[in-house]
Amino acid sequence: MTNSKGIFSNLKVIDCASFIAGPAAATILSDFGADVIKIEPPGMGDPHRFLYMVEPNPKSKKNYFWQLTNRNKRSISLNLKDAEAQKILKKLIAEADVFVVNFPPHVRKPLGITYEQVSEINPKLIYADITGYGEKGPEADKPGFDITAYWARTGLMDSARNEGSPPAIPVSGIGDHATASTLYGAIVTGLYRREKTGTGCKVSTSLIAEGAWAAAGWIQAALDGVTVSGTSGDREKPHNALANTYQTSDDRWLILAFVAEAKDWPGLVNALARPELLSDTRFADPKARHSNAIELMQVLQEEFIKHPLSYWREVLDQVHVTFGVVQTISEIARDPQLIANDVIRQIENGDADTSMQTVDSPLKVWGEEKVAPRLAPGLGQHTTEILKHLGYNDAEIEQLKLAGAIA
Repeated sequence: MTNSKGIFSNLKVIDCASFIAGPAAATILSDFGADVIKIEPPGMGDPHRFLYMVEPNPKSKKNYFWQLTNRNKRSISLNLKDAEAQKILKKLIAEADVFVVNFPPHVRKPLGITYEQVSEINPKLIYADITGYGEKGPEADKPGFDITAYWARTGLMDSARNEGSPPAIPVSGIGDHATASTLYGAIVTGLYRREKTGTGCKVSTSLIAEGAWAAAGWIQAALDGVTVSGTSGDREKPHNALANTYQTSDDRWLILAFVAEAKDWPGLVNALARPELLSDTRFADPKARHSNAIELMQVLQEEFIKHPLSYWREVLDQVHVTFGVVQTISEIARDPQLIANDVIRQIENGDADTSMQTVDSPLKVWGEEKVAPRLAPGLGQHTTEILKHLGYNDAEIEQLKLAGAIA
């Protein structure tokens, strides 16, 4: 039976994290109905609120990053260095099921948010810990972002480039969102463990661990004694011309990815209208094609440059060969395949001043509906509402404001 309020409608989550990876894990929980309370410091709040203003991110009047990562949540603004704010935090922890945090380990104890401190308040709590470089070792307290800990440190940045080209700067949050899905999985595993044992636990992951998992195929090769060159090679001098990128006449790109060459090679020759290639001894079998990969690349590029991408999409689809289109971000935002699969979803109460649509989290549970995406909160928007739920009256709330415990 479908739960219209979401499978996690009774789950209470405290998002005490900043930027993307930790908060995005809480967002996935909120997509399935969890009540997520985001704790932000007074003043500027979570610095992620301002990432959309930082180049090279696309310029916009709409805070698209904030909406994406903090939809469905409620915001309370607490000065965690204040004693009264600490009391509020403890009351929230006592009611919570999940506590998400990404502060460096040495910062947590003074704020009262180590695992030992919060589990003493609520032994059933799932403490979800996200770090840049892990909790142990000389870099445990080092700040980590997806571009440094996930993308650069793990070999991904070095390998995702052609030989001789400088390292590429990826889309902001590329490692954060992958890590968020892993942290979500860890949280759900912790909740399942709680169902079996009756007690909470600490779960964790890190950006560097996620990056190592993403690059695990080549890292495993290195572990097995293989010398890994680092880069993905040179497209002008490929090891395999049938796993290479090609430019079209309208300055677009596609990539061939032939795993079943026995099937795909004749189909490609048919699409190119070059039947003589089938009898060309240089390309007679996989071994010959690989030995003459540079010559084959040149032949293929001479053909692909003759027509626009739309032409090649049609003819390659007709012969059922394996290829991909190097699509732009603007195109994928309007991709009918994403829309058909609810990857792009309508925001409830979206208007001209906010985002109208958003990218859904990548998990589905068939038979369970996700909640409709709601607008991300303003800084401290729900502070009064949350405090009244905890038993504070108007006079007490006003006193907390005057004391600087809340905003």
